[in-house]
Amino acid sequence: MDDTHILLVVDIQNDFCPGGSLAVGGGDEIVPLINSIAKDFSHVVLTQDWHPADHSSFASQHPGAAPFTQFQMYYGPQTLWPDHCVMGTRGAEFHASLDVPNVEMIIRKGYRKAVDSYSAFFENDHRTPTGLIGYLKERGFSHLTIVGLAFDYCVRYSAEDAKILGFDVTVIERATRAIDLGGTAEATRQSFTTRGIHLT
Repeated sequence: MDDTHILLVVDIQNDFCPGGSLAVGGGDEIVPLINSIAKDFSHVVLTQDWHPADHSSFASQHPGAAPFTQFQMYYGPQTLWPDHCVMGTRGAEFHASLDVPNVEMIIRKGYRKAVDSYSAFFENDHRTPTGLIGYLKERGFSHLTIVGLAFDYCVRYSAEDAKILGFDVTVIERATRAIDLGGTAEATRQSFTTRGIHLT
């Protein structure tokens, strides 16, 4: 790909793969494909979920709350998750088989205790930036291809924000896997169609 294209690899971490605390079905199956796709890109950014142990999005921090239920945060409704991707733990590490050349940046997200972070661009309050937008704009990238985990959460919100910010966005669905809570996978496909995000 030319120097206007960049690959965004989202959250290929142990806790999102089989055996992890928030495993996405088949999450490890996409790693060889991502490795292959990445060879076609001269520029790559990785994201890494990176939570403190007492993060507010963990169900364990809300007595009586069950994982995958909704909780009202100051920034809106928040799905409560099992503890995952805690800073410095094996679960937060990238999958051992991930072999992606040309990585220029790793964006860590979700390290602020009081707000979760799905998108590579903003925390879930939709106001606090990660800094990725400035990097991409300053470097002159205009085309963003996204792969990784999970299709209907961190991939989805990264793609939607990228489109709003003016990028041409492609998501390679076979290089993602979905959590699919109550139809969130199909809702993601519909959102991409409505927003003009390319789904291949």
